[in-house]
Amino acid sequence: MNHVIPVPPQPTVPVLGGGLFPVRRIYCVGRNYAEHAQEMGFTGREPPFFFLKPADTVLPVADGVIGEMAYPPLTANLHHEIELVVAIGIGGRNIKAADAVRHIWGYAVGLDMTRRDLQNDMKKQGRPWSIGKAFDESAPIGPLHAIGRTGELNRGAITLSVNGAQRQSGDLSDLIWNVAETIETLSNAWTLQAGDLIFTGTPSGVGAVVPGDLLEGRIEGLGSLQLRIKQG
Repeated sequence: MNHVIPVPPQPTVPVLGGGLFPVRRIYCVGRNYAEHAQEMGFTGREPPFFFLKPADTVLPVADGVIGEMAYPPLTANLHHEIELVVAIGIGGRNIKAADAVRHIWGYAVGLDMTRRDLQNDMKKQGRPWSIGKAFDESAPIGPLHAIGRTGELNRGAITLSVNGAQRQSGDLSDLIWNVAETIETLSNAWTLQAGDLIFTGTPSGVGAVVPGDLLEGRIEGLGSLQLRIKQG
């Protein structure tokens, strides 16, 4: 059957060492580090909650390259959130935490960029806040590292600096809901599929960036992601 409009390009993420990972869905975990939950006005180990970004919000950044992201419209308060990204290689439903690791293809350094002013406005009105999270280029991501290279990542430093000054610092062991628990919970609500990405949450220290700023996110064992904010 012929398509009546041109088929959109398949969003992909580069793989360290060669190849491309096709992106199906992007799931994001909200408030998954205790100190970040506190800085956002919440406390305790609440049940995990999720939001989604469209697959084509990925902004792939190659290894050793400084990527560029255009400052998005409608905001005056663009925030950075450094996150471990988990790539699903084998799908499933009702996956048990003990079995979750076999569904992981690999990991990457990612940024959940957020139009914080728009997100906060929507929160105050009790409305969905997709406009604050799911805009174009809102999911910068470095190359994927196969789990066969890294092993299972349960701990390791996660940091972000802006123009050389550190803003965010934590450890993957500080996740309120670890990767295995997150996969279990997600797969109870959705059927996970190969090609899904999971942004697992950010440590405290989120803050605003402006055009000209250089962001560098690092996760132990995954190297760095460098991103320049340019004028939109």
